[in-house]
Parts: sequence; C-alpha cells; structure tokens
Amino acid sequence: MGGFFGVTSRENCVHDLFYGTDYHSHLGTVRGGMAVFSDGYFRRTIHNISNSPFRTCFDSDYASFCRLTDATCGLGSISDTDDQPLIFFSHLGVYSIVTVGLVTNINELVADLIRDNTVHFSAMQAGNITQTEIIATLINSQETITEGIKYARRRICGSCSILLLNDKREIYAARDRYGRTPVVVGTKDGACAASLESCSFPNLGFRILRDLGPGEIVKLTPDGMEVLSPPESQMSFCSFFYIYYGFPASTYEGVNVEASRYANGAALALRDTVKADIVAGIPDSGVGHALGYAHASGILYARPFVKYTPTWPRSFTPTEQSTRQHIAQMKLIPIPELIRNKDLVFCDDSIVRGTQLRDQVKRIREEGARSIHMRIACPPLIYPCRFLNFSRSNSVMDLATRRIIRDFEGENADLEKYRNPDSSQYKNMVDRIKDRFGLDSLVFQRIDDMKRALGVKGLCTYCWTGEDVSMPGSCSAGCAKCPHKCPSRSE
Repeated sequence: MGGFFGVTSRENCVHDLFYGTDYHSHLGTVRGGMAVFSDGYFRRTIHNISNSPFRTCFDSDYASFCRLTDATCGLGSISDTDDQPLIFFSHLGVYSIVTVGLVTNINELVADLIRDNTVHFSAMQAGNITQTEIIATLINSQETITEGIKYARRRICGSCSILLLNDKREIYAARDRYGRTPVVVGTKDGACAASLESCSFPNLGFRILRDLGPGEIVKLTPDGMEVLSPPESQMSFCSFFYIYYGFPASTYEGVNVEASRYANGAALALRDTVKADIVAGIPDSGVGHALGYAHASGILYARPFVKYTPTWPRSFTPTEQSTRQHIAQMKLIPIPELIRNKDLVFCDDSIVRGTQLRDQVKRIREEGARSIHMRIACPPLIYPCRFLNFSRSNSVMDLATRRIIRDFEGENADLEKYRNPDSSQYKNMVDRIKDRFGLDSLVFQRIDDMKRALGVKGLCTYCWTGEDVSMPGSCSAGCAKCPHKCPSRSE
C-alpha cells in the first residue's frame, strides 16, 4: 500500500507537510519522501523507512526545509513500491508527482511507449521501471495535465490515485478512476491540502472539505479547490480500508473506520452462539471488530495479547515470509493471566496466508487456553487483489483458502461453490482451515452482513467474489488472460 499528502499555502508549509505525511506511516514500511518547491525549483529527499519511523528518518530534512523562505507547497509520500516523489521537466512544465495504487500492465505500457524510440525511462527500482514514472510519462504525452491524467487512467490496468505539484504552486489531485483509494481535501485559512487519510487533518488545523469522487480531478491553490473533471458514475472503493488498512480516526465516504469496525463486529456476534469468558482483538485492526462483538454479545472484552507499538510495523508488508513471521511474533506479547483456563473469542481482520494465525494459536495453547474461537471480520479471501498491493503475495496459492481448495479439487476447482457460505464446499473449506490451525471453532463474516455493517455503496469485494464493476461479469484471471474486455484496456 502507501499514502500521500500534499499542501499549498501562503505560509511555509513544511510543518503541515511533514506531519501530514507522517500520519500515513501505517500504510507503508519501505520508502518515505518529501518534495517542496522553493526559490524556483524543487528540493526533494527520500529515505528508507524499513527500520526507522518516518519522523526519525526525516528529522534533519524537516529542519532544513523549515529554513527555506518560500517553501509554501509540497508533496509527501509513504510507499511500499517505488521512490517518491519524482520530479519531471516536460512541455507541461516542471512538476513533482506521487501516486498510490497498483499498475499491473507496466510491461505492456513500456513496450508501447518505447516502440517509436522517443521515450526513455530512468527511475529504475530493483531492475524495474517504476509505476510513478510510467504514469508521469503517460501524462506528459498529452497537451494538458488534466488530459494527461485522464489518458493515464484509461491506459493502466489496476488503480492509481495521483497528486501532482507544478511550478505554479498548484496541486492537481486525482482520485482513482473507480475510487479504489480515498482522496480527501481539507482547508484552513490560506492553505489547501489533499490526503489519503482524513485523520491527517484535525491536529494540523484543517477542516475536511470533502472526499473526491471516483475519477474526479481537482486543482488546489491556497484559495481553495477548483473542479477540473467531475466524478465518474461507478465506485469500487476497497473494503479493506474499513476492515484493515484504514486508521481508526479516518473517515471515508462519510463512514468512520472505527465505527464501521464496531458495526462489523456486532454483526458477527449477532449470528454467533459461542459461550466464552473473554472477547479479544488481534492488534491493531482486530480490536475495533472485537469491541463491537463484545458490545453486541455481552461477553467481557479483554486484551490477552498486547502489541508492542513503539517500533514494530504491520506484518503484511514485507515480501519475505520469514520477516513477516518474525515481526508478527515479536510485536505481540501474551498476558498469561488472561489466557490460562479461559474460553476465548478472538476477532481478526482477515486470514491471508494463515502463518501468523497458526503461530498465534500455538502460543495461546501453550499459555493454557481452554478453547479458542476465531471470528474473522470478512469472508474467506479466494482471489488475490488485482487493484492494490494488499497482501504482497507472489502466487494465488499463498492464500490459505486456495491451498485448501486445491487439496479438495486441484488447481482448476469451481471457485464459485466455495464463495457461498451455505454450501457444503464452503463449510468443508472452513472446517479444514479450523483443523489445520488448531481452532475449536472458526467463523468468517458473511459478505452481505459485512456490506450492511459498513453501510457504504460501491464497495469493491473482488477478493471474496471475483467480481468488480470494472469487469462486466465474473473475472478472476489476470488482464492478459481475461476473457472480458476490461474498460481500462478497451477504451
């Protein structure tokens, strides 16, 4: 994943830029970056944040940027993909750009762009051309920035939200064509900002103006916001911002993350009959679901696992399984007095690979739990996400559910049968997962209950259903093998 923050102001913007970007640190653990426009040119800094928090890495840069006399606009980025922001000189002027999303047809786009031998790429990362440079190159091929953003979104498969700051101190904010990631605009006297997370605004004195609609493009100046391209009609907002990604204090489409997790946990409890001594959440994102479950069920909420928060990042982001396991093991500390001889209900956001769940259950058993009942805040993940960097999986078989289904029917199984929570295939799959991880019971949220609890229209549920508004019909293959004409490829 990743996040961004951009601000243009009549005053020095570095304080707002630094802390606004830092409020996205929960979304990425690889790279952080800032760029400000001062004295007629861009000043940029990028650091590796895999072993140190954003604020620590950028402390000296913050001090030096604050000394600039006219640093009134800038962009910041937290990224799990490429170094950002990037800076470009083109016929559109000099500008800096940051992106959030996932471009899945990079190789095809590169081949098209270099065919006439007039385009070259330089922002290589790990031997690959970065998606932010691809997006900028597509933008540069058009006559205006607005037309360039529209063209880039038509050409890519996947998703992309964009902040672009030009040398006129204007910020172009563009939400993904289907609104898969949020972009929210905030204002205060003499300043206007765009952010992925709305929680970045209150402590900086910004008032939330509104969310951008899907595909909407706006221009921000210190005087406010101008709409350059109105919203599209179809929304496909990633449900995992409510289930897992989003910070509890953020609000998307008028629905607060923490409140949505309470409602989702309550929906789980209302279908449940299990008897237990304690309800607990796997920190951090499982906590809100567990609180909702506890309120609705009347079972005491407690914390038999406590997360050591000062230094450990989220464990889904590293690419290596051993690193993910190490983070998951080290950051959670058990409290034996709340586990021993207890019947426990644990709420968690999802089961992706299942490795962390297996290790957590083993530790709880070793501490003397009488029974362990796992409640998952979303349905079983059956399809790997095609639109965002959710799980960093290298193969569909990284998903615990797909490995179980393969055990039942091989790799060419009819997946639709396993999506129906009332089917025998679904029940057998859940029972096998339960047994494999040593649980006394396992229940996944039903998709209709989840959608009602979140209360947002136009949610993307692709990773559970294999269907999305950008594809006319069920489609679970990659775009290169897709039998349907995805709009992003056919227009």
